[in-house]
Amino acid sequence: MNKFFKIFSFNSLVVPLVAILFGLIVGAIIMLIGGYNPLLAYSSLFSTVFGNLYDFGEAIREITPLIMTGLAVAFAFRTGLFNIGAEGQYIIGMTAASVVGIKVTGLPIVVHAVVAIIAGGVAGGLWAGITGYLKAKRGVNEVIISIMLNWTALYFSNYIVRNFLLIKGQQRSEDIQDTASISIGWLSTMFSDARMHWGTLIAVLAAVFFYIFMWKSKQGYELRAVGHNGDAAKYAGMNVKKNIIKAMFISGVFAGLGGAFQVLGVFHNQALFTGSPGVGFDGIAVALIGMNHPFGILLSAILFGTLTYGSAGMSFGADVPPEIIRIVIGSIIFFIAAQGIVRWVLKPFYLKRKKEKVL
Repeated sequence: MNKFFKIFSFNSLVVPLVAILFGLIVGAIIMLIGGYNPLLAYSSLFSTVFGNLYDFGEAIREITPLIMTGLAVAFAFRTGLFNIGAEGQYIIGMTAASVVGIKVTGLPIVVHAVVAIIAGGVAGGLWAGITGYLKAKRGVNEVIISIMLNWTALYFSNYIVRNFLLIKGQQRSEDIQDTASISIGWLSTMFSDARMHWGTLIAVLAAVFFYIFMWKSKQGYELRAVGHNGDAAKYAGMNVKKNIIKAMFISGVFAGLGGAFQVLGVFHNQALFTGSPGVGFDGIAVALIGMNHPFGILLSAILFGTLTYGSAGMSFGADVPPEIIRIVIGSIIFFIAAQGIVRWVLKPFYLKRKKEKVL
């Protein structure tokens, strides 16, 4: 138990867990005010996710892109940048993977899929690199640039699909070639035809890469140093501008891969966007809940994906509007941001344990 409170003192586990609990309580209070049964709503939510293999597999599918966009946002945060453009990078990654998956021919099954994945990641990285370049070379605020590029990506993507990939008379592209698919047939069959794919495994490996690169490599140290204090990093001989561009590129790669996985493993085509898909913006929430740590983001994405996918069950099982889940998620983010509230609530328990340890 003493170790438990030691973890709390380092803000690595207890604060997010308590914030999640408070968020669920706030959601329950809102439901009660609206005349709904929160116990029935939450039980319906979790039974939707864990009630059968198909829904459980689809929840995993829902979690995968959230991991990637969460990693994208968190990587930029760790280097002192706010990448609010993960949405656009995600879209560009989808489009690049679609182009390679549909138009490139003659490649073996494994090679074609790998090339399409790389294309999606690199395209997302280059799109984010525009923001990094303008930030480093012209001093333009990255938030403004990345917001503008989100909409640019959406309309540019629709232009590419409409003029080069569209099926006549439909609002979507042609299907990717079978050789470009990353779906796992035997695993999908095991999960009652849920859309399982290799992107989920790659997302977990991406989190491991994030940790090793950021905290165990020289380049990661430089990126963190530049983000913490650019002037000190420059004095130490680090190329600040180069590291800003590099940080945004890597951040964009994560988001672009998330988009590629959706095309190659889930939809197998790309529809025309009528609005922003929102996965990149959800990645901001995932990064905040995960406290910008790659392994925290894995857990955060699981929570976010579970709540998001299971919210449909609240509508059918308890007649609760699924938008309530957004209130829950927003409350969790609030309590994580306002850690003083969580600390104030837990302080008596912490002091009690500290006193017992002294005695």
